[in-house]
Order: sequence, then C-alpha cells, then structure tokens
Amino acid sequence: MIAFQGAPGAFSEAACVALYPAMTTLPCKTFSDTFATVTDGRAGLAMIPIENSAAGRVADIHQLLPESDLHIVAEHFERVRHNLLALPNADPAGLTTVRSHVHALSQCRKVIARRGLLPVVHADTAGAAAEVAVADDPTSAAIASQLAAETYGLAIVEAEVEDEPNNTTRFVVLSRQPLDPSVGGGPVITSFMFQCRNVPAALYKCLGGFATNGVNMTKLESYMVDGSFSATVFFAEVEGHPSELGLGRALSELDYFSREVRIMGVYPAHPYRREAAANRR
Repeated sequence: MIAFQGAPGAFSEAACVALYPAMTTLPCKTFSDTFATVTDGRAGLAMIPIENSAAGRVADIHQLLPESDLHIVAEHFERVRHNLLALPNADPAGLTTVRSHVHALSQCRKVIARRGLLPVVHADTAGAAAEVAVADDPTSAAIASQLAAETYGLAIVEAEVEDEPNNTTRFVVLSRQPLDPSVGGGPVITSFMFQCRNVPAALYKCLGGFATNGVNMTKLESYMVDGSFSATVFFAEVEGHPSELGLGRALSELDYFSREVRIMGVYPAHPYRREAAANRR
C-alpha cells in the first residue's frame, strides 16, 4: 500500500498510480498523517511532493523529513495537467466560481480571467472536485486532475488549462528501509541534510569538497531550525553514490566542517532528469 496526502483523485494519487500501478493507494488528510502511515506500518511507501516547477518547494516537507526517520528510495516527476471540471449537465458559459488549491488557482490565472470566474481557495484540488460534485451547483467549477474528474463523475469543460506548459511536480517516495542501489547500475541521486559549524566561511568550506571532487550538486536549500535565526539546516542533493571515490571524499570534508550530516536517501535518478538536461542544450 502507498500513502499520499489529499482526497482520492489528487495529483499525488496520480503519481502513485503512474509509478506503482499495482499498489493500493491510501489517502491521508495531512502530510504528517502520510508520514505516520509508513512509520507505523499501515503503508509500505509514501508519495510526497517536494517541489513544483511553478510554485517552488512544498511547505513543511523539509521539516517533516528529518523528524520521520524515513528514507527516500525513489523520485518521480509528474507532469501537472490541470483541468476545468464541472457537473456533466452544466453550461460552460454559466460557470461563475472555480474551486481549487491556492497553487492550482495561481497556476491557472489565464483561464480564470478569460472566463471571468471567481476563485475560491480549497484545501486540495481533488477535495474541490468532490465538493463541486456534492453541491450539485451547475455554476460551480473546480480545477483538478483527470483522475479527479473520473473519481467524482465530473465533466472536463476545458483540458490542460495551466499557464505554464511544462508545469511539473517532483515527488519523493519514502520507506522505513533505505535503498542501496548498486554502483555503476545507472545514474544515482544522494539526498542529505547538514548543519554547518558556527564559524566564518562555514558553508564555503562545507561545499568546497564537492567542487574539488567534481561532484554535481543539483539542489541546495536552507531553512531555520526551531524558529532560530542562528541555526540553519541545509537540504542538498548531488549526483552520485556515496561509495564512489569523489562523492565519498566530498562527504568526508562536509562531515569535518559540519555539526551534523545525515543521508536521507540514495536512489536511482528519474529519466526526466536526462530529458530536461537534453532540452536545455
């Protein structure tokens, strides 16, 4: 069983189905609940959105990750295709309001403005679709996935209404047990967290080993610890396996200059990374 945050039909469930079509999905109300289902064994995996190409990183995830003691075992990039949904008998010209998650509404400003709809913020996209179906109001619409339309019996008034044609969400898959992919078996991503020592040029020293050892860092984000302005934790991702000589040396240097280093996961790189890199050339 694989858990996700949101109502049935959420984009997170679509990601679960795409990556693990044979697994049963388990909807959860909050991200904390989603993490807990894996921690206590009710689910074997959790599909967690970590960042979106249009909206940026997903709030709270970087706080929950280190607290959970779970491990990243896979990543998945899901193309986000927003759809304008309504009751099957609704007149598209008679729609007046549209419900969805705040990020989905902000990612579909053009269609909302073009149709003169009043946006109404909802907790999640699939929940908004469910609300439209239950309310039975032909003037009300929702912005959600095709899976949500199928789940709640709604019609797609207009497909792929997102402003950005390459709107993509990156998910990570969490498990109680870490994954140790073989070295040389294909591209690998290593995710880790660290906290610098409180000394001058600490971050420069922490990251220097990655440059000198030719390790490509694909992500570096910081956030405060316990609301303190003096304690900052960094979440980073690099290409490579810790057993490889270059990355091993870089992590050793990082450990020397850091108060704490924690490997969050070592897992195969998703093919989307190669495709995105090729498109940038």
